[in-house]
Amino acid sequence: MARYTGADCRLCRREGSKLFLKGDRCYSAKCAFERRPYAPGDAGKKRAKESEYRLQLREKQKAKRIYGILEKQFRGYYDIANRQEGVTGENLLRLLESRLDNVVYRLGFSKSRDEARQQVRHGHILVNGRRVTIPSFRVRQGDTIEVAPKAKDLLVIKSSLVSNERTEVPGWLEVDIEKLVGSVLSLPNRDQIDADIHEQLIVELYSK
Repeated sequence: MARYTGADCRLCRREGSKLFLKGDRCYSAKCAFERRPYAPGDAGKKRAKESEYRLQLREKQKAKRIYGILEKQFRGYYDIANRQEGVTGENLLRLLESRLDNVVYRLGFSKSRDEARQQVRHGHILVNGRRVTIPSFRVRQGDTIEVAPKAKDLLVIKSSLVSNERTEVPGWLEVDIEKLVGSVLSLPNRDQIDADIHEQLIVELYSK
């Protein structure tokens, strides 16, 4: 599966905001965006020319990078969202939030979505009691997500639980931290998604 393999901190600098891709590092003094809050490269400190297209493109790129997916897959999510009833932008964010790797991250079982993706691929996550190794698997209302019994003592899981004490599990999810079991109460509404994304700009970009 194709995926981005470069430096995550460059992505935050390129988008001009923290995307929280590195877990604990994003909250520490080591955060590259805090030390160099400008785009990477020789021209990074120069003021970019603002345009409607640039704003739309950057918003789309930011959304892709937050959820850790590439262009072809992101466009596929947009096409599905566009065919669904309701507001296309909200449908798009709902599809992205319902990915298994994102849900594992939101439940506090991992420090970042990258780490959650790795946990899923290694078979550490069960959905309704069955092992699922596909990060893009879409959860549904009523699904139960839990850490596999053999993975509950892994250091990476335990350290994630300590690190994520600062974060709050969104209202559309419920978690039992002691048992490492979470459930999907419903799919999220827009006001339950705290991602700093202006989805209407993405819709405008793809609608051209």
